[in-house]
Amino acid sequence: MNNWFLLAAIPVFGICVLVHEFGHFITAKWAGIRVEEFGLGFPPRMVGFRKRDSGGWEVIWPGGRRNAEDSYDAEKQTPFSGTSGGYSTLAIGNEKHHTIYSLNFLPIGGFVRMPGENGDINDESGNYDPQSFAAKTAGKRIIVLVAGVTMNVILAIILFTIAYSIGEPTYPAAIGKVVQGSPAAVAGLQPGDTIVSVNGQPVSLFSDVQSVVTKAIAADNNRHATLPLLMVIRHQGSSSTSAVTVNVREKPPAGQGPMGVEEKVVFVSSPVWQAPFKGVAHTFTVTGDFINQIAMMIGGAIKPQLAGPVGIVKITAEVAQTVPDLGWWPILSLTAILSLNLAIINILPIPALDGGRVLLILIEILRGGKRLKPEREGLINLIGMALLLTLMVVITINDVLRLGG
Repeated sequence: MNNWFLLAAIPVFGICVLVHEFGHFITAKWAGIRVEEFGLGFPPRMVGFRKRDSGGWEVIWPGGRRNAEDSYDAEKQTPFSGTSGGYSTLAIGNEKHHTIYSLNFLPIGGFVRMPGENGDINDESGNYDPQSFAAKTAGKRIIVLVAGVTMNVILAIILFTIAYSIGEPTYPAAIGKVVQGSPAAVAGLQPGDTIVSVNGQPVSLFSDVQSVVTKAIAADNNRHATLPLLMVIRHQGSSSTSAVTVNVREKPPAGQGPMGVEEKVVFVSSPVWQAPFKGVAHTFTVTGDFINQIAMMIGGAIKPQLAGPVGIVKITAEVAQTVPDLGWWPILSLTAILSLNLAIINILPIPALDGGRVLLILIEILRGGKRLKPEREGLINLIGMALLLTLMVVITINDVLRLGG
């Protein structure tokens, strides 16, 4: 595999994280919450940009700087604080506050930093900063928290819709390539030929052909070096069929297969009006499958199969290198699936994740509006984040070991 394809993970990860955090960002603005920073990656900060009161933009380099409109403190900022990571302070007077848009050194996610995410940020009288997350109603806080997940689902629908519009790769019982000197070449098969039947069994997909051939070889139990199979073929551009005998090899050279042929990829595009419906349906199907897998892993029905950043980067690279042969369907589908995975994982009721924070708000509602103490809520989220990062480290080590093996 060309290592340059590993770079494909950057736009694939980037769009999933960017869309997720944009959901938090735009709904926070709608709710009247002060967004102090919109970051890709986790701190420490690599570089940031922010509007000036006097017009134009300023660049904020590593280490940051504090002034009336920046609550950022390089020594106190940490990826463990708040939904987003970061350290916030109470607004100072009536100064304007401009959002920092940043790139950060740890490429494992993103964040939208808002004051009061753990219910803190209040004055001596216990009143919340009116522009803080904590000052908003339970309904608005829940909307802000679930907006990221919602945007990931919408992104998946859009990507699946585009994929169906561009063309879904299908694999009919047609030949795409014939290896020189192979049994198929000796029998006169050519690229573009369609296989109608094998040993009297009708086939419609290339996988059907493989299944019949594999079963025939297994039934022969290695008694012969080659096995004659009768195939009905329709040559490309012809409406008639002809019967040919292909002496398939029971122990073919590596990478050739018994016949010495490769399948033909046919792209089937959906009409513009139909693609969105297929996109929505496919999104629900993938989501249901993923939730079912999680349930089975929790129940012990299947062994947990988790991939961390390293494993996903490898998978993304492998899929990206198929684009010249299989078109954009595989990479668009993979990005959509990763977006759905990000949505489902984030909505789980685990501390530090969006779902865990929603759970705390629902508990608050059940308690008649009585909130947890900020220190307690912050500790819960800190422990949750620490456990998640520990799990990520373990998964990453396993990914690296698998690569080494």
